Amino acid sequence: QVQLVESGGGLVQAGGSLRLSCAASGIIFSTNDMNWYRQAPGKQRELVATISTDLTTTYLDSVKGRFTISTDNAKNTVYLQMNSLKPEDTAVYYCNGRARYGIHRGNDYWGQGTQVTVSS
Repeated sequence: QVQLVESGGGLVQAGGSLRLSCAASGIIFSTNDMNWYRQAPGKQRELVATISTDLTTTYLDSVKGRFTISTDNAKNTVYLQMNSLKPEDTAVYYCNGRARYGIHRGNDYWGQGTQVTVSS
């Protein structure tokens, strides 16, 4: 079974940095796009960053140049490096896997979320 477990969130001052980790099991990065989403109180969930099966990356415009998504295949872990954090980045961040191929194509898998709070 698929499990995605996020960690690394916390309380930081504006301008600071955090690195979020998503430990994955039961999922293969070669057949799944990996994503980070976030949801702030009273707002809709939004896609923050994607790393596709071919390692192409895309980002939400408001985090472009500040956030970096990456994978470590040996550790089966997805990361989101967040620099120059702003109070507007405050949200619960979720790791997501989306199957690209095979019988499970299109299926979504989600972690439990990790809270990021940026103080001003």
